Amino acid sequence: MKRTVPDRKAQAKRAALNALKRARRLAERAGVKLSDWEGEFLGSVEDRVKTFGRAFGDPEKGAPGEALSALQTIKLKEIAAKAKGEKKGLARRGFKRRKSSPPGEA
Repeated sequence: MKRTVPDRKAQAKRAALNALKRARRLAERAGVKLSDWEGEFLGSVEDRVKTFGRAFGDPEKGAPGEALSALQTIKLKEIAAKAKGEKKGLARRGFKRRKSSPPGEA
């Protein structure tokens, strides 16, 4: 039996669709109400991945062979964290200001 090289684009497409379904299922099972925007985001990204094999058009927004852009992946992880009940999820933090030492101390 001869093995063929797996199709990377098909693998990425399946992985993205599974991640989208998993996030929606987590929210439904946990009883977490997703905002209208989050529900629309999941639906529209799923439609674009099914239709085109990827959810973004600009090649600079994501890696070649990936189905979701970098920002879409982050938002999907934030929705999954919300469904799991994690407080902050993947919230971004600002820079912290260093406390300066008094003059003469180093």
